[in-house]
Amino acid sequence: QVQLVESGGGLVQAGGSLRLSCAASGRTADISIMGWFRQAPGKGREFVARISRSGGSTYYADSVKGRFTISRDNAKNTMYLEMGSLQPEDTAVYFCVADPTRILTSQPSYWGQGTQVTVSS
Repeated sequence: QVQLVESGGGLVQAGGSLRLSCAASGRTADISIMGWFRQAPGKGREFVARISRSGGSTYYADSVKGRFTISRDNAKNTMYLEMGSLQPEDTAVYFCVADPTRILTSQPSYWGQGTQVTVSS
C-alpha cells in the first residue's frame, strides 16, 4: 500500500502564492505517475496537473497553466505544487494522487486526504 499526505494549504489573498507538498510512504517503489486534483465547493473533482516518474514530463489543466508548477523529488518521496497568481476560483480542496501506471486517469489508485486552499478576493 501507498500512503499520501498533503501539506501546505491555507488562506491566501488573491495574487498570492502557496506551495503544496505531498509526502509518499509505504510501497513507494510502486508509484509511477503522480498528480494533483482539486474539488471546489459544490463541484466535482478536477484534474490540475501530473508529472511522470522521472519528472521529465508534466502536463497542466488549461485553468492553471502558466501559474502552477508541479515537481517531484524521488529521493525524498515528495511531490510539490507551486501555485502562483492565485485567484478565488482556485479555492478548493487539493488532493495528491499517484498510480503504478504511466497514465493518470480520473481514478488513480492512491489518494491523499486533501488539503484546503482558500483564496480571498
